[in-house]
Amino acid sequence: MMRRLPPHPDASPGKAKRRPSPTRREGKAVPSRKRPSDVKESLKRSLSTACNVLNASQGPQPNPSPLVGEGGERLRRSPGEGASSTAVVRARSLRRSMTDAERKLWYMLRDRRFSDAKFRRQVPLGPYVADFLSFERHIVVEVDGGQHSGKASDVARDDWFRGQGFTVVRFWNNDVLKNLEGVATLLLDIVAANTPHPALRPRAAAKPPSPTRGEGKRSAR
Repeated sequence: MMRRLPPHPDASPGKAKRRPSPTRREGKAVPSRKRPSDVKESLKRSLSTACNVLNASQGPQPNPSPLVGEGGERLRRSPGEGASSTAVVRARSLRRSMTDAERKLWYMLRDRRFSDAKFRRQVPLGPYVADFLSFERHIVVEVDGGQHSGKASDVARDDWFRGQGFTVVRFWNNDVLKNLEGVATLLLDIVAANTPHPALRPRAAAKPPSPTRGEGKRSAR
């Protein structure tokens, strides 16, 4: 006689199957914790992908053009560039402590008041500081007191400025304070002599005609 096996507990009709409880972490997989090294590698991959996308959207970058001074240093500097740091610091100090004669002459020269020439005050130029200087007219104006009479350093200074292509003119403090009209007359002649001919000045680029103002069109007959 065959022996009957007892029914499986889940198959018993009176007992319903229990659902998994989320509070006891039943029914879902427990996420595994990543190691710090894995997190760093993931961040690196994300950053590399973002950089590649950005570079692709910007397109290829043009190569530097030596003709416009890109990708290399200029072989020649304009006058006034490359001044020593000592001269720059000294120029700032001299602007704050100008003499009465320098202030009076500066009032006449500033803001293109004098023959429309652009002058600057206390300009560092190489190892020196020029009292007043015009780059466009290539003029250096010095205002001196009695202590500068016949100094060898002033002679060397003037020679250096002339070697840079500047015309150097010196006035005494008393001349500026008591005879400003005579100083202006002499300086006006020097500025006029250093003014380039209009035909030699660089011309500005012509602007394209504007159709909104009726330029560049032939009038209809």
